[in-house]
Amino acid sequence: MYNPKRLHPAAILLMILKILKDAIFPLVLIFLFGGNNFGEKSYLLYLGFGLVILFVIGSAVLTWFRFTYWIENGELRIESGLFVKKKQYIRFERIHSVNISEGLVQRLFGLAKLQIETAGGEQADVELAAINKKEAERIQLTLAEGKREKTPEAAESADVQTESIFQQTFPQLFLMAATSGGVGVVFSTSAAFISQFDEIIPFDKVFSGFEHVLEASLIFITILVVSAFIVAYLIATIGVVLKYGHFTLKKKGEELIISRGLLEKRQITIPTKKIQAIRISENLLRQPLGLASVYIEYAGGSASENAKIMLFPLIKRKDLQGLLDSFVPGYQYEAAMKGLPKRAFSRYLFRHSFFAVIIMAACIWLFRPWGFLSLVLIPLSCLWAYLSFREAGWEISGNQLQVRFRIISKQSYLFHKNRIQSITYSTNWFQLRKSLASIFITAKSGAGPTIGRIKDLEKQDTSTITRWLASRDYEQV
Repeated sequence: MYNPKRLHPAAILLMILKILKDAIFPLVLIFLFGGNNFGEKSYLLYLGFGLVILFVIGSAVLTWFRFTYWIENGELRIESGLFVKKKQYIRFERIHSVNISEGLVQRLFGLAKLQIETAGGEQADVELAAINKKEAERIQLTLAEGKREKTPEAAESADVQTESIFQQTFPQLFLMAATSGGVGVVFSTSAAFISQFDEIIPFDKVFSGFEHVLEASLIFITILVVSAFIVAYLIATIGVVLKYGHFTLKKKGEELIISRGLLEKRQITIPTKKIQAIRISENLLRQPLGLASVYIEYAGGSASENAKIMLFPLIKRKDLQGLLDSFVPGYQYEAAMKGLPKRAFSRYLFRHSFFAVIIMAACIWLFRPWGFLSLVLIPLSCLWAYLSFREAGWEISGNQLQVRFRIISKQSYLFHKNRIQSITYSTNWFQLRKSLASIFITAKSGAGPTIGRIKDLEKQDTSTITRWLASRDYEQV
């Protein structure tokens, strides 16, 4: 493996697809709207479009040709660059993790993608987009052996056999998908996409044509809404199943190895010492069922998704502590926490109902008599305020701080003291009158800071928490 090699030619296709994906909206808009401006010379538009495609293909071929990689003298070496030659040498001991994944194109050609991260990188330092599967595994093994020779910690970890295995079954996966709440994302994405075409599609004429039908049939409206909801629900459910199918978590020494995916297979290796916090999420559908999803906030992830990694997609809350002990020992989930004083509830009530009242007033003013339906926002906002107030709390246990709050879902963060970057608190004039304060706990994460927060807790509790952080009597984790 000492001779420089190029990626598989399928990498050219991946580069072209990536460039086209980034430029798809500008190209489509130019193609759709530009033709009218060119008139009889519209052929110039198509000629320019063709030249752009040729340029994209040509640059992809040259980029592929100039990209070479090899291993030499304890380093992974990369040389690349179309106009400016770039040399990148990464020593084995600096390698943070090596991840292998298989997207649709890679699976079509029997290839794999190798991503290599070093400590502190905000994105993958090296990405070999398309190489032979066996070669990817061989590189992974070579880098691991080289790292073991350079670092005693890695050598000790390699001698340890797999300690624990967690697998998400398909029935659990379907339950997770069905309660994910992803339908809202599908609706918002669809609305944003459709809105891009409001100048092409005559929505006014379409809706005016439907007015008579709508006036005549409330059943038709109901069927339309329910059908749209079911389609969005199915799309969201299928998306979750495809993403997390065959989810397996293994612990080997000081590393967690996660593999998942039906269409795109991914394997992620996470050193436990890089975990910055644990987050337990319980949405409104799962909470009554005693179910939760667990994430790890991870320093050094290559992208936002890699920095907030799902550790357990869906588990029973009663099994949570046992699984934490098996995979991330040292973290303790406390169900009972110190809550907020009763005098804080009025502030929650005001904060959560303020915008609801404005929206309700606007709906009644503009859309009477249907706007009166917005009155339902008042009890909903009061319920939301009560749940947010009731769930908020904090607890200190040894060198761990646990905070809990609710946005829509209930979020519980477990911070170890030596992972906390800062704790800040604020008090405005209204809080000062009631001796309340808000506190924010920040830890490092690959995609930006991870922040746990509690609003309107006892002011003296902020002093207790900051004194706890300032004390040095904690165990090294």
